[in-house]
Amino acid sequence: MTTNDPNTIELNPRLKEDRRFRRTELPKPYPDPVAWEANLKAALESDPRRKANYERFQQAEKSVDVDYLPIRLDIENVSRCNFRCTMCQVSEWGPKFQRADDMSFEDFKQLVDEQYGLMEIKLHGMGEPLLGRDKFFDMVRYARAKHIWVRTSTNGSLFHLRDNYKKLVDSGINEVQISVDGATKETFEKIRQGSKFELVVKNCRLINEYSHNQNLLVSRMWVVLQKTNLHEFLDFVRLGHEMGFKRLTYSLNLQAWGQEKWVRTNQLETAEDSVSPELAEEAIQLGRRLGLEVTFWNITSKYSTASRETLCPWPFNYAYVSSDMRVVPCCMVANPEVANLGDANDFTASWNSEDYKEFRKDHLEGRIPLPCRICYDNESLKSSSTPLSFGP
Repeated sequence: MTTNDPNTIELNPRLKEDRRFRRTELPKPYPDPVAWEANLKAALESDPRRKANYERFQQAEKSVDVDYLPIRLDIENVSRCNFRCTMCQVSEWGPKFQRADDMSFEDFKQLVDEQYGLMEIKLHGMGEPLLGRDKFFDMVRYARAKHIWVRTSTNGSLFHLRDNYKKLVDSGINEVQISVDGATKETFEKIRQGSKFELVVKNCRLINEYSHNQNLLVSRMWVVLQKTNLHEFLDFVRLGHEMGFKRLTYSLNLQAWGQEKWVRTNQLETAEDSVSPELAEEAIQLGRRLGLEVTFWNITSKYSTASRETLCPWPFNYAYVSSDMRVVPCCMVANPEVANLGDANDFTASWNSEDYKEFRKDHLEGRIPLPCRICYDNESLKSSSTPLSFGP
């Protein structure tokens, strides 16, 4: 497949100076460094296999064959949601808006036990993780007992039920990203269909007050910026402060999950080029005055085939496991019907399989697979022969 194939995902060819500035200069979201370092130390001391794996990972270069297990997994506990967000593929998974069954605790436990190299888990995929109820909190506690850094992303709509906000903080989770894509009721409910703005605002206040009373920095407000909410850019900072957040991250990208349909749909809503360095700095300074750290997350044209160092790290270091125990390349695809790299019931075998090796080889040789191209500079793309299974 060549880059002029009609099915190829085409990126926006514009690469403005202000976009270069945003990629290299704007502050990015990072975990609390003190907490991260303390957890890293405890994780390495708790298991000699993990320490040896981490040392191999640090010394390795990107290659077809890897002699270490992944240090991070995105694990999808549920693939269903109670919202129908306009920019999300779940909105097409009707009538129940669920792609597959929930992951069982037994499958989660087996996966985490097998993957002794894990340093971090993002317990979230294409869905609302708290729909997993107490099983979700059990998963968090199990991973945290192994000194694995755990974070999740949630729509915040279920915190008030059964004291979920307390259970979430008390589980020992390290970070909770809460999606707030509108600073007003009209905008929020237009984007996040099926939601109630006032309830989510109330729930954000609940979790922030509870965690702050325990001197814990757990939550992060997460804004997926798009044309529909761009006019509220600075209002998000003010709202975040009112809800008790200490951290706010603007995501400047809309995902496409390796699907041409979603490229076409979400490129129409992408507002990345509208955020000038001056506007970004205004939000940063407003946040400082209000005691709110403002950062930016952006992947457009982040990776390149120019060198090993500029390749995406996911094929070599990380992976995504779907709720039905299939291995997916990354969170930007997040759907095994689009790209499937093997059975997660024997993850290590999949990680070392010929399919995975071919996947890595194609990246190393500049033949970037179709679902991955949205994250690469268009000029560096070539044809791909990677044996991934592509959905419709």
